[in-house]
Amino acid sequence: MDDPRKIPTIQDVARQAKVSAATVSRVLSNSGRVSEITRSRVHAAVQATGYTINQAARTLRMQRAKTILTAVPGIGNPFYSTVIQAAISVATSRGYGMLVAGRLGDDPTRWLMEYYVSNRADGLLLFDDTLVTHTLHEIATDDRHMPIIASYDQRPDPRLNSVITDNREASARAVQHLIEYGHRRIGHVAGTSNSPFPHERLSGYRDAMAAAQLPVDERFIYQSDYTMEGGRSGAEYFMSLKDMPTAIFAANDEMAIGLIAGFRARGIECPRDVSIVGFDDISVSENYHPSLTTVRQPREALGRVAAELLINILEDQAEFSEPVHEVLPSELVVRESSARIGSG
Repeated sequence: MDDPRKIPTIQDVARQAKVSAATVSRVLSNSGRVSEITRSRVHAAVQATGYTINQAARTLRMQRAKTILTAVPGIGNPFYSTVIQAAISVATSRGYGMLVAGRLGDDPTRWLMEYYVSNRADGLLLFDDTLVTHTLHEIATDDRHMPIIASYDQRPDPRLNSVITDNREASARAVQHLIEYGHRRIGHVAGTSNSPFPHERLSGYRDAMAAAQLPVDERFIYQSDYTMEGGRSGAEYFMSLKDMPTAIFAANDEMAIGLIAGFRARGIECPRDVSIVGFDDISVSENYHPSLTTVRQPREALGRVAAELLINILEDQAEFSEPVHEVLPSELVVRESSARIGSG
């Protein structure tokens, strides 16, 4: 220990043993499968650091902080305002406070672990799919795992409880709408993700193209970052092609609006020259010009159902042998930004 006055923590043991804090927890509580080699390393690290299980702290942690930590990809993202407000409403009605956090640093799993161990939150609502979720289910103290509800546009780790929209099916419906309008050269602006699972909205795009027996031109798939500026860069990319798409499905409304603005700046009008469909139905979508055809997510329901499920788990009102996966329906809203091919 660098400071002899500092009380050693479970994280100190983990660093000494070169394992995760969750592994240390399993060794000390004799729960879970841990190899004998790892078990020996942890016990050696316990002796080296002088760590002792603080029974008083353990007892304190068994009490509830009555606080839910909520992680979103960006505090300013307009999609999450309704989602978070619905979650806060549920939490407040059931006696819980809520802390909303944006990006959680370079090592979010460790940040969450330390936050949980310090008894500042009882559970996590995870709306940020940029976190490496396969490590999150390991967050634990000596006594319990941190309850987590994942809710975003990717397929979450199946070991996590989740509340999501029917992203893949909804995306396929959006592309099918363009196909029904006569479009055959259809592009897609995809978002980024750290998920090891296939991107749901990109998969829906491919599903619709395959169902219509239309070839997917890989040049027509552009990966961006869910921002309006990312949509503008997508417009520049498509204009650089010899034969750009006649229609584009964007993975969210902000990128769709950026596409429209980027094309307009170069004299290409939507929907006269290119039809565009978004996803989310944020408030500006209906009021933009042209008004945006998009997939309306049930934002209020996402926040409400996710918060209710998490609190039910915290209060042992919901006991499941397997993780819970709720899928909520969405709706395609047709507005001005999509038109039949040749109608302009």
